[in-house]
Amino acid sequence: MQESSIVQYFAEKGFEQGIEQGIEQGIKQGIEQGKKQYAVEAILTVLDVRFQTDVAEKLKPFLGAIDDLQRLDQLHRVATRASNIDEFTQALLNLEN
Repeated sequence: MQESSIVQYFAEKGFEQGIEQGIEQGIKQGIEQGKKQYAVEAILTVLDVRFQTDVAEKLKPFLGAIDDLQRLDQLHRVATRASNIDEFTQALLNLEN
């Protein structure tokens, strides 16, 4: 009977630890996803304000496919300096390779 209680105790502890780790991982993933969404929207806003074109919205799926926040940050910088939407699009295509 006592062995059963010990096994049950460790099983419950393992279960609790698994839940805690799952919650922590979910929070981290949520934060990363939020940062990514913000970065994509920031790029699209800059493109829209600077070039006033509907092309920016068409680029959203391509930007959304990028998971690397540093790459998105670099693209944001390119968006602020590009002479035109074609220059930005070329930079986007070059970064995807």
